[in-house]
Amino acid sequence: MNVIDLHVHTTASDGTMRPAELVRYAKKKGLRAIAITDHDTIEGLDEGIQEGQNIGFEVITGVELSVDVPAGTMHVLGYLIDHTQSELREKLRLLQEVRMERNMKMVEKLGALGIPLQLSEVKAAPEHGQIGRPHFAYMLVKKGHARTIQDAFDRYLGKGKPAYVEKFRFAPAEAMHFIRAAGGITVLAHPFTLNRPQPNELEALIISLKGKGLDGIEVFYPEHSEGQMKLYRSLAQQYGLIMTGGSDFHGLTKDDVDLGEGYGGKEVTYGLVEAMKARRESRLKV
Repeated sequence: MNVIDLHVHTTASDGTMRPAELVRYAKKKGLRAIAITDHDTIEGLDEGIQEGQNIGFEVITGVELSVDVPAGTMHVLGYLIDHTQSELREKLRLLQEVRMERNMKMVEKLGALGIPLQLSEVKAAPEHGQIGRPHFAYMLVKKGHARTIQDAFDRYLGKGKPAYVEKFRFAPAEAMHFIRAAGGITVLAHPFTLNRPQPNELEALIISLKGKGLDGIEVFYPEHSEGQMKLYRSLAQQYGLIMTGGSDFHGLTKDDVDLGEGYGGKEVTYGLVEAMKARRESRLKV
């Protein structure tokens, strides 16, 4: 089988499977390779790579970064990174520090609203991954301050709500710089989340990002329509960008999302990995 999945998450961020468990599952499903792309962290890579070596399965190093844009949501995927590189590790360490500071500020804001909540309680919430708003939401429901998780976001934790604290994000150019400095390939994840419905708006952004170090576009993704995939493929071809694809798998929690599946009947095959490696090699030779 030649199928791959270049967008998967583990318990190191917000997935439900440990890295080794995920690698074993991918091999059991018959995939040829996966890229572990946890949010803002590389802490799951060593375990995943080691398990891949143990069972003879290719694990591609990766990371998914939230970056700062004026509107919409933008994520950058980094592939084939040297996850031992010092600058990359320092940048990701900074993200973890500001995440903790954000959590403390949310505790303070909730306290000012008359909702006493200790960070130790939030950390104990049976949610997966790095401590964040879902953990707060769980505790608000448990303590009777919200009816449901969604209600907790609607009343307290959503953007613009009284306990919301803005998340620190790197600028796109800076994020792509330190991914490339670590030998990596930079890819724009699921472009539809940018909320640029007009093709010319997205095209202008792609041109700008390419000038700042963008290498590729995530063309194949479960939530992309046939029309979106056609547009993203066209933009990639027009501007000399590689194409990637992945399921954004977080675990067996969604019936319609599984490793290597969900691309409108199209399989994502190893040729995309070969294109990434070729792009990386050509850059390293310069």
